[in-house]
Amino acid sequence: MTRAGTRERAAKWLRHGAMAAFVAVAGWSGIGLPGGPAIMSVASAREMPRSPAGDAGTIEPAQLPPEALVTLKQIAAGGPYPYAKDGVVFGNFERLLPPHRRGYYHEYTVPTPRARNRGTRRIVCGGPPRRIDNCFYSDDHYNSFKRIVE
Repeated sequence: MTRAGTRERAAKWLRHGAMAAFVAVAGWSGIGLPGGPAIMSVASAREMPRSPAGDAGTIEPAQLPPEALVTLKQIAAGGPYPYAKDGVVFGNFERLLPPHRRGYYHEYTVPTPRARNRGTRRIVCGGPPRRIDNCFYSDDHYNSFKRIVE
């Protein structure tokens, strides 16, 4: 992994840790967010089960952006892919997808119009190459996923 990739991953974990600390402090002190209900306590947050993407939500192909449909067709055809990182192993480090052995998931870029880089949209598919019946869509760079269902 490159230094930039390591720094990027460390920064992401730091952001998640900072958010957890904020929620913990806000929950203990009874602080609420402006215009919203008070944040739940840390104890009640621990009691809530963390659901994998399969339970978090689904999305039908018709609801996907047109670029995602093109990406799904490229996956089914086995390429060619427009980005060098398309098809690499997705580590599922966030543990938002159902657990599987390393190498089960692969990630693909969904182009974002007018973006200067790869953007934040991805499709992650599990199983053998060219298989699109176990794919998930993320439009926020792996912070959340929706299972793509027919």
